[in-house]
Amino acid sequence: MNQKEGQIRIPAGCAIAGVFSRSGERMDGSAIMEAMTVMHDRSNGLGGGFAAYGIYPEYRELYAFHVFYDDTAAKTRCEEFLDRHFDIVNLSKIPVRKVKAITGEPLIWRYFMNPHPGRLADSQLEEKEYTARCVIRINREFTGAYVFSSGKNMGVFKAVGFPEDVGRFYRLEEYAGHCWTAHGRYPTNTPGWWGGAHPFGLLDYTIVHNGEISSYDANRRWIEMFGYHCSLLTDTEVITYIIDYLHRRLGLTLEEAAAVIAAPFWQEIEAMPEEKKQQLTYLRSNFSSLLVTGPFSILLGYQSGMMALNDRLKLRSMVAAEKGSRLYVASEESAIRKMEPQPDRIWAPAGGEPVIAALY
Repeated sequence: MNQKEGQIRIPAGCAIAGVFSRSGERMDGSAIMEAMTVMHDRSNGLGGGFAAYGIYPEYRELYAFHVFYDDTAAKTRCEEFLDRHFDIVNLSKIPVRKVKAITGEPLIWRYFMNPHPGRLADSQLEEKEYTARCVIRINREFTGAYVFSSGKNMGVFKAVGFPEDVGRFYRLEEYAGHCWTAHGRYPTNTPGWWGGAHPFGLLDYTIVHNGEISSYDANRRWIEMFGYHCSLLTDTEVITYIIDYLHRRLGLTLEEAAAVIAAPFWQEIEAMPEEKKQQLTYLRSNFSSLLVTGPFSILLGYQSGMMALNDRLKLRSMVAAEKGSRLYVASEESAIRKMEPQPDRIWAPAGGEPVIAALY
C-alpha cells in the first residue's frame, strides 16, 4: 500500500544540492538533476525544484517573472496588473515536456520586463523594492496567480513530483547557468502543492531548505511588520524574506545575516575577542526575532554567489566540496560525487558556519 503524507515521518527528510562556479562558467542542468537521483529516498514526490542563475543572458537586464495560474481568468487579471506596472518585452509559456509522473500542472508563464518608468518614479521607490512589492501584492491579493520567480537572469522551476522528474518536465538540460540549486521535498507539516515546492524566491534570492523551523511564528510576525507576507503554507518561505530584509534592505553582509539566522550561543559570544563579541552582541540583541531555531540546512542562491548554512547545532546533514573554481554542497556526499567524482577538498561545515562562494 502506498503511504501518504502524515502516515510516516522521516526526521532527516528532504534533499538539497547546489553547485556554483566562481569563474562564471555556465553548466547545463544535467549534473544537478543527476545529483538529485542518488538522494531519491529523501523525498516523497510531493515537491521538487531547481533555481538556476545566468540562464537568460539575452534578457540579463530584465526581470524574469515565472508565474503559476490556476486558470485563464487569473492569468487575465494578473497580466492586467503587470501591464500597468511594468514594460513587458516578452512573454510566453515556459516550455515543458510531458512526464508521466508530473500531473495536475497549472498554467506556467514567463515574462521579461522592467518597471514602468512613470509608475516607478511616482512610487519614489528603488527599482528592486518596487518590483518586490509588486510580487508580494500579486501573491497576496490575486487569487489563482502566484509569482514563484522574479529575479534578473535567473529562474526557479518547481512542481509536485520528485526532483529528477521535475527537471525533465522543465527540460533543464536545455538551460545553462553558473549556479544551480535543487531540492527534493519530504513535507511533514504542510501540504504538497506546486507553490509550496522549493526553491522559494524573491527577486534574485532563492532558498532550498531541509529541516523544520520551530521559530516560524515569531520569525513570521516580525518580518511581516516590514511589508512581507507569508502565504504559501510552509515555514521555509520566511527564510527568503529574512535574507532579503537583512541583506538587500539593511545592507548586512551575508556573514552578518548568517550570524542572525544561526546566531552563536551567548556563552560562545562571551568567550570571543572584544571586537567580534561587540558585533555579535549587537546582531543578537537587535535581531533576536530573526533567530531561526530548529533543525535546518539551507542553500541560498543569489545572482553573484551561493551560501550554505546549517543550524547552530548541525541537526541536519550537509557536506561541501571544491574542485577548481566550483563549490558543491549537498545533503549527502554521494550527490556531490555524482557531479564531481574527484573533488580537491571535501568537508562537513560546522553548525552555524556559513560557506560562501562569489564570482571572481
